[in-house]
Amino acid sequence: MKKWNLIILATLACGLVMTGCGKGKEETPSEAVAEPVIEVVTDQSPTDAPAAVEEESREGMYRSELTNEWIDEALKNQRPIAAMIDNEKTALPHYGVSEADIVYEITNSTANDGITRLMALVKDWGSIEQLGSIRSVRPTNLQLIPEWNAIICHDGGPFYIDDYLANDYVNNFSGGFSRVDNGKSREFTEYILAGDLEKKFSSSKYTQEYNDYYPGPHYQFASETSPVDLSSDSEAKDVSDIQLPYKHNKPSLEYNAEDGLYYYSEYGSKHVDPGNNNQQLAFKNVLLQNARYVVFDDNGYMMFHSIDYDREGYYITNGKAIPITWSKAEELAVTQYFDQDGKEITLNTGKTYIALIPDDIWKNLELN
Repeated sequence: MKKWNLIILATLACGLVMTGCGKGKEETPSEAVAEPVIEVVTDQSPTDAPAAVEEESREGMYRSELTNEWIDEALKNQRPIAAMIDNEKTALPHYGVSEADIVYEITNSTANDGITRLMALVKDWGSIEQLGSIRSVRPTNLQLIPEWNAIICHDGGPFYIDDYLANDYVNNFSGGFSRVDNGKSREFTEYILAGDLEKKFSSSKYTQEYNDYYPGPHYQFASETSPVDLSSDSEAKDVSDIQLPYKHNKPSLEYNAEDGLYYYSEYGSKHVDPGNNNQQLAFKNVLLQNARYVVFDDNGYMMFHSIDYDREGYYITNGKAIPITWSKAEELAVTQYFDQDGKEITLNTGKTYIALIPDDIWKNLELN
């Protein structure tokens, strides 16, 4: 700005001294022209301007794209894993699930009163000593993991998964994890133990870092100093108890106002993790999706329409719930959640529980 002020003033001075600054013979003025006084004004910031607010930072750490929590910066480009966890009662207790960043609960089959399976997304998978037990995968899961650029860890699955596994953007480790003698039948003894994933990566073509299919951070997070408060939404309601409509395991989430978390129970008991000091599975954010599905055969194999548009749902955090809609454009697109004004929602810092609930039992969902 200072430079331009000088140029403009110099041009004005030129006009006062001569009839033109272009080509041609200059004329001698008949009388002396007083040289103009040129005042140079420099840019100055007002003394009352607000100071810029610097974003918080911590040396050697960054905010996880899955939870917004502070974690080791060395993990910044590391891909998460998505572990398929057997959720039959015989498979309990689960190990390592309380350390997952995001947990999906998805109906696995229409048989057995709609038994569910968990899919646990873990960013810092190298820190977990035992995770599982591991079980087979379904097409719905293979449509969801590209949102995270995650490696899905499972043990086989029905032939319906084959076309999805053939996609370049679906990376998986199937079987070959450690066996733990826990006194149960073999199908309940497979776990991911420390070192298993490193061996899997070293013998595979997959990179441990995000690849070209990574769509970028998934969620928008609120500042921890200004968390999401759903009270301002005209349709918000108090929710301290969530009764999910899955008949087989009858899961629920109970709100604890002291720490602002929703605690998970199923089969009539608290879901505890013996691999993490019997910590109960708990979440800061709860996302519930009303989802259509198709049944493949008489065995109950099924698949959700996880790719869909403007479906209803709920976002629940800090003891409040609001109705939302959700949409997913295609397999490589992230699932987006919108409030009733059509604005994408913001999540609070912490772990998230996501449930895909069949549309024909959605009416049985209880928010109390």
